[in-house]
Amino acid sequence: MSTDVRPPAGIGEAATRRQVVAWGLWDWGSAAFNAVILTFVFSVYLTDAVGEDLPGSISASTWLGWSLGIAGFLIAVLAPVTGQRFDAAGRRKWALGVLTFATVGCMAAMFFVRDSYQYLWLGLVLLAAGSVIFELAGVPYNAMLRQVSTPANIGRVSGFGWAMGYFGGIVLLLLCYFGFISGDGDNRGFLGLTTDGGLNIRMVALLAAVWFAIFAIPVLLKVPELPRPHADPGADKAGFVESYRVLWRDLRDLWVADRRTVYFLVASALFRDGLAGVFTFGAVLAVNVYGIGAGDVLLFGVAANVVSALGALTAGRFDDRIGPKTVIMTSLIAMIVVGVVLTAVSGPAMFWIFGLLLCLFVGPAQSSARTFLARITPPGREGQMFGLYATTGRAVSFLSPTLFGLFAWWFAADRAGIIGLVIVLAIGLAALTVVKAPERD
Repeated sequence: MSTDVRPPAGIGEAATRRQVVAWGLWDWGSAAFNAVILTFVFSVYLTDAVGEDLPGSISASTWLGWSLGIAGFLIAVLAPVTGQRFDAAGRRKWALGVLTFATVGCMAAMFFVRDSYQYLWLGLVLLAAGSVIFELAGVPYNAMLRQVSTPANIGRVSGFGWAMGYFGGIVLLLLCYFGFISGDGDNRGFLGLTTDGGLNIRMVALLAAVWFAIFAIPVLLKVPELPRPHADPGADKAGFVESYRVLWRDLRDLWVADRRTVYFLVASALFRDGLAGVFTFGAVLAVNVYGIGAGDVLLFGVAANVVSALGALTAGRFDDRIGPKTVIMTSLIAMIVVGVVLTAVSGPAMFWIFGLLLCLFVGPAQSSARTFLARITPPGREGQMFGLYATTGRAVSFLSPTLFGLFAWWFAADRAGIIGLVIVLAIGLAALTVVKAPERD
């Protein structure tokens, strides 16, 4: 398999500013699922309210963990072959539209999950199904990066997309909090919605669905469909099972032709898990270790997203000038240093300073990881490679939680869990050092 296949004429070369903005708006809208449904609102509603009186010895949180674990397995299995099939058929945008609105459908159906344990199973199924479909939608979306950028501006375009995701999450979370959640008593938010049957949270799910649907439309209208490529013979005619044989053949060929891509997929999976751990355990550390009030955690989350977005926007320019590998390695080194400092300082003020400094480098590492893969992927194979990107990320997603828990248990202190996160980032950094940087155009 040759890796110097030329892209279809015009792909990325004539991308307009409107197409870039339309592409970034999908990221802005997708925060409705990531931030509102999966992280801060609906998943918490399932465990703390819907499943509060669940009979039996297994808690709602445990069921949530198991359901998301099954979802993660399905994502790892399905992502590479679905991306491969979308590319081969020249239906990347079609796939993005179908998967996006299937996710919107799952989100809208969450309105029917009432505040009673009988509805827990409906909520878990919708959340797990939505997670799978949403992650699969991210494969053609990331693959479109090359369609809306050129080698000269791909870093800035990727950073713009990440920043839009962060800012979209901030705006929607604030709307949900002040409109539907804030306050005490039976009526919440400035809309005064009742908490009976969890109506205020169910309306949040409905708002999130509408939000995602609206901001997903521009990319489907403005960015043209990918012409059918000829970089992966036989993939367009392969059935579902045969697609795995094609995938295995392509991986063997890729190993022979350019092992760098394989090495990068492994290295990026490691450091991306460390990046995810920073956000996963940030709130826990803020409250339990550094004394930030539970009510102020949302404010810190907003500030963290703003800082990460600004970091991604700024780093995009450096990505285009000095290359994504330098940006990623600089970000990881800075995060490791700041993480070590955090193990030694105490108090809310120190966490605000060094916690936000840590977040400053998360966005650049995430954005440049995407551009690194886009730069080295054979043209016409972006969907397959970003499918593998999702799969390898899922394959090591146990590392940060496991090492965080191990060190917290070993030293009998949550603060020590930071060491586990630093180790994951350091392993990812070490793995990245042996990966050859993309050639400069």
